[in-house]
Amino acid sequence: MASSLDTLCGQAFGAKQYYLLGIYKQRAILVLTLVSAVVAVVWAYTGQILLLFGQDPEIAMGAGSYIRWMIPALFVYGPLQCHVRFLQTQNIVLPVMASSGVTALSHVLVCWLLVYKLGLGNKGAALANAISYLANVSILALHIRLSPSCKSTWTGVSREAFRGIVSFMKLAVPSALMVCLEWWSFELLVLLSGLLPNPKLEASVLSISLNTGSLAFMIPFGLGAAISTRVSNELGAGRPEAARLATRVIMVLGLATGVSLGLIMISVRNLWGYAYSNEKEVVEYIARMMPILSVSIVFDDLQCVLSGVVRGCGLQKGLWFGIICGLVVQMMLLLAITMCTNWDKEVGKFQTKTCTTHTLCFVGFSASRVLIMYGSSSCISLV
Repeated sequence: MASSLDTLCGQAFGAKQYYLLGIYKQRAILVLTLVSAVVAVVWAYTGQILLLFGQDPEIAMGAGSYIRWMIPALFVYGPLQCHVRFLQTQNIVLPVMASSGVTALSHVLVCWLLVYKLGLGNKGAALANAISYLANVSILALHIRLSPSCKSTWTGVSREAFRGIVSFMKLAVPSALMVCLEWWSFELLVLLSGLLPNPKLEASVLSISLNTGSLAFMIPFGLGAAISTRVSNELGAGRPEAARLATRVIMVLGLATGVSLGLIMISVRNLWGYAYSNEKEVVEYIARMMPILSVSIVFDDLQCVLSGVVRGCGLQKGLWFGIICGLVVQMMLLLAITMCTNWDKEVGKFQTKTCTTHTLCFVGFSASRVLIMYGSSSCISLV
């Protein structure tokens, strides 16, 4: 929902209506805090929800306990995103980068203190996120209030922030759904992989592929944020030709980075699997997946930078419907493949494979999931 500020603050800054940036930021913080309260209720009952979906009781309760301790981080993360976009749309990026760097370095110390020194375990890890987010947003808030560069865009707390919430939601909700649908489409692949023959291996390899794609995605994500700011600024200033030129430039950069990342993936395809597992079967499967993943990265790269253009123009609803159409097509193709599978033939491929004693293989982390992989000589289990 905070990505709606890419449009609102960016265009207001380009139109030199500087005081509106502060109003939009306050309004966004208010809305995100209310939404966070609703999400917090869901998080509080995560353990029970997972049990309803048939998850292992021990894992469900562990996840439920961890997510409850993450609730403080939820209420800090919203304002943090609002502050980041408030500065980013003014082309003030160095303070954001510096604040993020300092927070990342200190996060290691905070985790050590809470997890090991105080013995809080995974609860300490959850609280460490809240502390780091709070430190980050505090640094940015001080910069906004003390820096001369924000003197015209931040004029203090205003009652005007309580007005126009409905119009803000009309842009914020499609922005949120746009992001959610994109991530959910990838998560749907993991769920569907459980229907394939040898689902443990398929789910494991697909999870590694998604983690690799997320890593490569950070580069076009930065390009998308940059073009979103540039386009919104130029449109707000009434310079459509400059916005068109910036779009053409970012498309060339997006294509170049996508092709470069794809070539890198192909060149390391035989080694990349060892970053996640020491099982030869997994490594070989990943090597076969990498060329396919490299092609998807090229297109994902371009859609990411074009998403930034769309956000800058304030056309999130159109992008939202585009993602829905892509998700439907993806689901139909996967359904067709699943329905046409010769299960008897597939069983023959794996009838000689049996599971042996499992050994801890690796732990992989990403922004939205924690993957703990266990491997054996003949199978991989995803917990």
